[in-house]
Parts: sequence; structure tokens; C-alpha cells
Amino acid sequence: MTSFLFQATLYLFAMVIAVPLATRAGLGSVLGYLCAGIVIGPVLGLAGSDVSSIQHFAEFGVVMMLFLIGLELEPKALWQMRDKLVGLGGLQVVLTMTVVCAICLAFHLSFPTALALGMIFSLSSTAIVLQTLTEKRLLQTAGGRSAFAVLLTQDIAVIPMLAILPLLALPGARALAKAEAGDNAATHFIESLPGWGVTLLTLAAVAFIVMAGHYLVRPLFRFVHLARLREINTAMALLVVVGIASLMNLVGLSPALGTFLAGVVLADSEFRHELESDIEPFKGLLMGLFFITVGAGIKFSVILAQPFQIMGLVIALVAVKAAILYLLAIVFRLRGSDRGLFTLGLAQAGEFGFVLVSFAVTQRILPGIIAEKVLVLIALSMLITPLLFILQEQISRRIRSNETREADQIDEQQPIIIAGIGRFGQVVNRMVTMSGFPTTVLDTDLKTIQLMRTFGFKGHYGDPTRPDLLAAAGLGKAKVLVVSLDDRASANRLVAYARQMRPDLHIIARAKDREHVFELYKAGANDIVREMFDSSLRAARYVLENVGLSEFEAAELERLYFKFDRASLRDLAQYWKPGVALADNPDYIRRARELNTELEAAMMARFSRRADLEPSTSEPAPEKPAPAAP
Repeated sequence: MTSFLFQATLYLFAMVIAVPLATRAGLGSVLGYLCAGIVIGPVLGLAGSDVSSIQHFAEFGVVMMLFLIGLELEPKALWQMRDKLVGLGGLQVVLTMTVVCAICLAFHLSFPTALALGMIFSLSSTAIVLQTLTEKRLLQTAGGRSAFAVLLTQDIAVIPMLAILPLLALPGARALAKAEAGDNAATHFIESLPGWGVTLLTLAAVAFIVMAGHYLVRPLFRFVHLARLREINTAMALLVVVGIASLMNLVGLSPALGTFLAGVVLADSEFRHELESDIEPFKGLLMGLFFITVGAGIKFSVILAQPFQIMGLVIALVAVKAAILYLLAIVFRLRGSDRGLFTLGLAQAGEFGFVLVSFAVTQRILPGIIAEKVLVLIALSMLITPLLFILQEQISRRIRSNETREADQIDEQQPIIIAGIGRFGQVVNRMVTMSGFPTTVLDTDLKTIQLMRTFGFKGHYGDPTRPDLLAAAGLGKAKVLVVSLDDRASANRLVAYARQMRPDLHIIARAKDREHVFELYKAGANDIVREMFDSSLRAARYVLENVGLSEFEAAELERLYFKFDRASLRDLAQYWKPGVALADNPDYIRRARELNTELEAAMMARFSRRADLEPSTSEPAPEKPAPAAP
């Protein structure tokens, strides 16, 4: 018991120290977990000798992750992915197996060993890749969706791989392995079945999961829900995941695949969101524990014995897989940063490789010396995966900065120019054009311009701050210029240039905050709209309406606040100093406090006057709460 508590304290301490440091450094949580495992394992030797058993426990994090992924995918969505699952994912597995097998044969390894290594290295790390894609919010990109399809195909491919590996063993090898293991060896029922029996058992297990999800789990959830106890609901969610994983493991199949199918079956159930909220904390904790055990399990003695050979093999593995993935990205028309994300994101080996290596050793397919090196290669390739994602970010950023496209030829000049067509600019453009006034739209985001054209709105690609492009857009004749650029400095520069060229032009600009208002005011903007100001005023008005004020009273206070705030900004602009933070400007703070007091007094006085004008009745009217100062 004492040993268990010490190990638990050690792993939790490593998590809370290493992961925040790694995320603050921009390295991601996965690399933090892996480095923590290396420190407490090979470096300090504090992980103990029972890392493998802890890792088996931690693998439930991967199982739970696939269950949650299944909950996000309805069967219809899974069917829509069939082309990528069969085409992209299937080609990746087959091509990688073939190339790795051919390379191993060229180095005079036996065919069973070469094919087993091909299977092992064809897999990528579902845990690391999906965790990183989720953290970086890349899962919904084209590259992220393609990577997810390949990972899902690989997880499914583990089942036939486990069925094929025994066929590669030499005659008598399985019997010898069982004899050496003795009576205590844990065997699967599936091992005693012929090939057709394995197939039937697999189909039966999948059918049972689908049927149980529809006809057993849902009624059971309804029964448990009647208790209205959160801990019982959590226990039920864990029972579903652990029970299905145990069933699949009992028949020698992939627990992760079983829980994924269960998640897909339950994706359209009324308990979906409750399942997600109950499982998510356990998944995150076990995933972190899994990554730590991977780092703690790296055998540095194997690396130090042949460091150059090991590093060369890791680089070769990543290079071979990246080359195959890059070729598939071209064939399936992934472009730009999506191609780099798909290529570098899947270029490592995966956690299911540990399972296949262990199984291949028991079947006498992989010699012990080769198995040790393979395990180290898998762990090291997983260790450098976060670094590959960082490399991909740098490459993508450079690609975007180097992408040059000539600006569109502007063949019309309208009285209204809109510079920047993000969410703010789109609303302005739609209202103005649908009111019958044509506009000229300029933006540097080519995808947004193309999307606009898809919906029937005309836009032009180009940098709105370029003088020649502004001249072509009709700056000399325009009546109104709307500046809604995301980049603050670019917006200020555009307003200043437009005011210099056209002193009579009416300029409407979007501001990020109060300080940006002062910058745009100094640059020459006529009307300045804070991006969150109007929506915040509307929300405040709804609050007042729901604490006792009438719609008219709330609207009147809203108008008063709006007018006073605009006047206050003009007043405060005299105290604003460029380059000095507002919090460091005592004169600005003093005047802002005075204006706030005046505003509160004016709003309270307006409310009091309305109360005095109300007609008297025989019974006193119920008191209305005074509105709080915004």
C-alpha cells in the first residue's frame, strides 16, 4: 500500500510540474508528460520496476479517448468518411507495411520478421496525435480530419494484424511459448480457434456491441438515471467502457475498437453529453499517465549501447513514413499547411506497436534483441512527435508568409469601400448591399473572398493598405470607407493614409478597445465602433428589462449610456498619451473616475424623474430596484 501511494504521489507530482512548464514554453502537454516520465524513470530511477503493469492500466486512457471520439461520430458521419477510411487510411497501412518489409528484407531479415515490423511501424500514435490536434484546435481542418481517418483505419487494422501474426510463426513456436510460460500463462480463447472461427468471433463481438448499445445500455441508463445520483451515473459510464474493453480483450480483440464502436452506437442517444462529461476527467488523467509511462519505459541502456544506430533508425523511420504520407497527401489533394500537418503529424510509430511487439515476441516471430530496439524506436518516435508538430507550425507559417498572389484586377469603383471582410465586415457588407448600395470589398484572406463569391457577394483579393490598390478601388471618388481590418497597426495606417489623401472622405473604423479608439481618432476616423460595445449594450438592456424595468425605461437608459460614453471618449482623448498605458496615466484615470460618477448620477436622476412622473394610485406601487451602473 505504501509503495502504491508513493508511486501515485510521484506520478501526480510529475504531472502538475512538468505539464504547465511545457505548455507555457509552447511545447504542448504531451511532451511535458513524456519528459516527466523520462525524469522519474531513466534519469532518477524513481518509477520502480512495475512500469509495464502501470502502462497497461494507463492504456485505458486510449480506450476512453476512442469511446469519446465515437460519441462525436454518428453512423451517418462515419459512413461519409468511408472514402478516406478505405482509400487514404487503407493505402497508408498497406504502403507502409510494404516499404518497411522490403527494407527489412534488403537487410537480410526473415520474411516473418520483416512483415511483422512492417505491421508494427505502419501504425501511428492515436493518443499523441489526437491529443495534440485537439489542443491546437486542428482536428476540424482538412489535414486534421484526414489524419483522424488514417488513425481510425490503423486502429481497426490492429485486429487482422493480431490474427495474421500467429500464421507467421514457425511450426511449433506457439507450443514452445506456451510450454515455457507454464500453466500461469494468460491465453485468449481466440488462440484455439481456426482462421474462420476468428472471423466469426470478431463479427459476433461487433454485433453484440451494436445490439447491446441499442437494446441493453440505453434501458440500463434510464434505470440508473432514476436514482439521480451523479456518482452512480459516473459508475455506469465507466461500466460501459471497462466492460466492453474487457469483453474485447477476453476474445483477443482490440479494446479500443470495441469502445469506439460503442461510442458510435450511443452517439445519437439522449445520454451522449452525460457520458462525455462523466468520462472526460478519467480520460485526461489516464492519457497523461500513459504518456508518462511511455517516457519512463524508455531503455536508455539500449540507446547508449548504439546511440548513432538508434538515432539513425529513428530518423529513417520518420523519413520513410513522412515520404509515404506526403505522397498520399498529394494524391488526395491536400494543400498547403494541411499537407504538412498530415505528413509530419503521422510520421511516428504508435502505442499499439507495443502490443504487437509483445505479441510477436510470444509467437517467436521477433527475436529479443530486435524487439528491444523496436520498443525504443517506437518510444523515441513518439517522444519527438510534439517537436514534429512544432516544426510543422514553423513550416506552415513560413509557407503562408511566402505565399504571393497578385491582387485581383478591380474593374469597378463603388461609392463605398469596405477594407476587411471578417465577421464584422461581412455584416456591414450584407446590410449595405441588400439595402441597394453597391460596395467594393478588399481583403487579404483569399479563402474568405472565395467563400463570399460562393454566396453571391463580390470581393477582391488584395492588401487594402496598398496605395495603388486603393486608387484602383476608387478612393479618389468614394463617399465612405469602412475599415475593419484585424491587424491594429494596419487599420491605423489605412485610416491615416485615407485621411491624408481625402480630407472630405467619411471614414468608419472598427476599434479593438478604448485605446484603439484614441489611435483611430488621432488618425482621422469620423465614426469609430468598438467591436463589442453595441452587443454589450444590448445585453445590458436585456438585464435591466429582466430585473424590473420596462422595455422603454431600459432602452432610454441604454441611449443615455451610449451618448454619454461617446462624449466621454472625446473628453478622455485629450488626456490620452500615445505609448503610455491607460493604467499608467494618472490624469486619464482621474478624469475617467469623474466621468463615471457623472454618468451614474445622470442615469439615476433619469430613472428618478420617470418614477416621479408615474400617476399616483390608492395603493403604493411596488418599489422597482434601481438599475446598477453599467
